Amino acid sequence: MVTVAHPRALAVTPGPLFRLRTGVRYLGPNWYASVMGTAIVATAGAGLPVSVPGLRTVLTGVWALSLLMLLALLTARALHWAHHRDQARAHLLDPAMAPFYGCLAMALLAVGGGSLVVGRDWIGERAAVALDMVLFGAGTAIGLAAAVAIPYLMVARHRIEPGQATPVWLLPVVAPMVSAALGPLLVPYLPAGQPRETLLLACFALFGLSLLATLVMLPVIFARLVTAGPLPLALTPTLFLVLGPLGQSTTAVQKIADAAPGVVPGPYAQGFSVFAVLYGIPVMGFALLWLALAAALVLRARRRGMRFAMTWWAFTFPVGTCVTGAEALGAHTGLAFYDALAVALYAALVAAWAVAAVQTVRGLAAGRLLSAPPPPSAQVAAPRG
Repeated sequence: MVTVAHPRALAVTPGPLFRLRTGVRYLGPNWYASVMGTAIVATAGAGLPVSVPGLRTVLTGVWALSLLMLLALLTARALHWAHHRDQARAHLLDPAMAPFYGCLAMALLAVGGGSLVVGRDWIGERAAVALDMVLFGAGTAIGLAAAVAIPYLMVARHRIEPGQATPVWLLPVVAPMVSAALGPLLVPYLPAGQPRETLLLACFALFGLSLLATLVMLPVIFARLVTAGPLPLALTPTLFLVLGPLGQSTTAVQKIADAAPGVVPGPYAQGFSVFAVLYGIPVMGFALLWLALAAALVLRARRRGMRFAMTWWAFTFPVGTCVTGAEALGAHTGLAFYDALAVALYAALVAAWAVAAVQTVRGLAAGRLLSAPPPPSAQVAAPRG
């Protein structure tokens, strides 16, 4: 006699691995922005022109958190690609999501640079150098690939209307600028001679590559704002992304100038130092102008009902690059103004990070942030007025 089990008895309760696989279906590359925003809190805080007891220990803990976040996201994104390739391909073909692949490169670079700045206190200098070399190499390679592949997709595969331009387009081309700013930290750990000079000049080449690409993108983005009006409410925080190439390029030229003596011939080292100040001061001035404009538009969007979204992480890393740029200008010029600016911007950075982190944890706990995105028709642009 054969006994047939009741259908309910055959039901299998989904296990943790199954829930994890299904939970990462809508986990996009934009999540790497949270790693970038956390890592910059640590590295920017380490360069502040003030001494606060216990601050460095806290910053090292924040860096360790960014490293754990990076490992967790790399694992989750690997599951995403392994089990949801249709969604992964859809992200690449989505002009609103594809540019976020630049965040992967910048997350690797930010955590790697943080290992040398503060992480060395806990893991030791040798391990910090090894970790940074691995993450810098991987981040730079991925950043260069994204800087070519994403614009190619935008031209050849995406179908973009003029009114769809957003600051998110900057993300792939800004990644090489992060390499340019963090690469000089590794120069002293290479053999003297051509290895050091090659890395330093490669960083300067990455600076130029990213700067010129940014100068191509920015007019398109500003023209869209002027002709089509404010961005949709959820995208308004991305206006802060424009600060990224401004602050990061200012930081890059200062760091290259710091590493140049003894690596390149004297006249070139002196030229780097002069260029760092002559470039950094006007660019930081424009960054403050854009900061005021972006803040005004964010306040406007907030009054019209802007709610938390992962785009709020745009308030962190770009502002952090302005902190490091102001810190470097303060060191090169000796002006108290830049020291005070760095402290004020860092206070804003910490506040923005705290809000974004708390809201992200709440959104994850409630299951909102990993749910299916709303249809395009629900993403309505903010009205003028």
